[in-house]
Amino acid sequence: MFNLNAFYLLPFIIYYVAAVPTRSADGEMNNIHLPFNSLSNDWFHDDDHPVHALFKRAPGEDIEFPSIGTPAWASGYPPGPPDPALLPVEWVRALEEAIAAGKIPDIPQTTNYQGSSPVYPYGINPSSPEICSSTYKCRIPGDFWDSPNGVFGSSFDDGPTPSTPLLVDFLSSVNQTTTHFMIGIKMLYQPTQLQAMIDAGHDLAIHTWTHPYMTTLDNYQILGQLGWTMQLIYNSTGGRLAKFWRPPYGDSDRRVTAIAREVFGLRTVIWNYDTDDWIATPQEIGSSMSQFLAAPKSPGLMVLSHELTDMMVYAFIKSFPEIGANGWRFSSLAKALEDGRPYQDSSSSGAHNLHPDGIVLDVEPYTSTELTPSPSATDLVTSSAITPSPSAISANTADVTKSSTALRTFPLYLPVYIYLWTFCAIGALGFSL
Repeated sequence: MFNLNAFYLLPFIIYYVAAVPTRSADGEMNNIHLPFNSLSNDWFHDDDHPVHALFKRAPGEDIEFPSIGTPAWASGYPPGPPDPALLPVEWVRALEEAIAAGKIPDIPQTTNYQGSSPVYPYGINPSSPEICSSTYKCRIPGDFWDSPNGVFGSSFDDGPTPSTPLLVDFLSSVNQTTTHFMIGIKMLYQPTQLQAMIDAGHDLAIHTWTHPYMTTLDNYQILGQLGWTMQLIYNSTGGRLAKFWRPPYGDSDRRVTAIAREVFGLRTVIWNYDTDDWIATPQEIGSSMSQFLAAPKSPGLMVLSHELTDMMVYAFIKSFPEIGANGWRFSSLAKALEDGRPYQDSSSSGAHNLHPDGIVLDVEPYTSTELTPSPSATDLVTSSAITPSPSAISANTADVTKSSTALRTFPLYLPVYIYLWTFCAIGALGFSL
């Protein structure tokens, strides 16, 4: 007698076969991607800089990037403070070559105790030219502390957060953009807010992966904090290389700054005025802003602000009319510095397609524990606050590719599925009569 159970299983068998991911002519797994427009082929940093080799481009070679928020986009990143043992070999090689060339000073790590500034070992002067700690207000030549004269260089730290759309929408209403110093792991937790920044043409910069005191880290930990954030920005913006980074708590020295500059081509940005908006009331923030805006126009203003809460954003919105009223020219900070290009490889923001060659992103994905966004993720300020729970965002690229391809191929085979189900239904009816 005919086995009806096997007959009914036929559509499932065909569906499984149809959903198996296919490979393109070059052997790569198919996946879901965003379409991007073409971007200038100009390379805006020195050709002999290590980052040129790490993120090199060649005209004529297209690359597609996974859509922001998809599993393919989120996979392969550290679920917390980066493990130095899992760094891409290209980054490690670039760092070790810079050390061998004498470009990275041999400065000991600091120790940080809760409620205090990082402390160097006994006998080391943090304000000396050899150390020059920004925590102790020492300015390393080439680092940015001031905006150009007459310019209010706008930037916000610690995003993206649920309050980011409020800031983006307001700036769009006044035809302005800003620079967001991004915490890498927060980008994974807040993809919608990240997409809002990019769609509005805002500029993205680096605020490390998990917001630690950078001078407390060893060289390889510093490499991971900067590199993973840079890679995620690269993947999220169609291939843009961040140009600027701001150390959490303003904590850097000659060693940390040299690693950022020599390996990744990053320029260090601090600030010259602090609203203390993370602990101040709206009235106190407004009062501080009024004082800053009444200051002389030289040097320009580089104000430290955050987008952590609606209160912080509303305090900025309330003070915004005073900026123009006091004669300041408002500008996204990244566009106000140097040549006005907010990225190393691009003069603008937005979604574009680039033409990379030998990209450092062609490395094995991070293979630590899996990552699931936790409710507390939006409140991240320090690395100690990061407690991601297991599951959900897999670090297994092959599994992600298979699932995304199955979703894409299902509509293509839909007529076949409908026909098979109809066939089964008629067959079952016939056998039952």
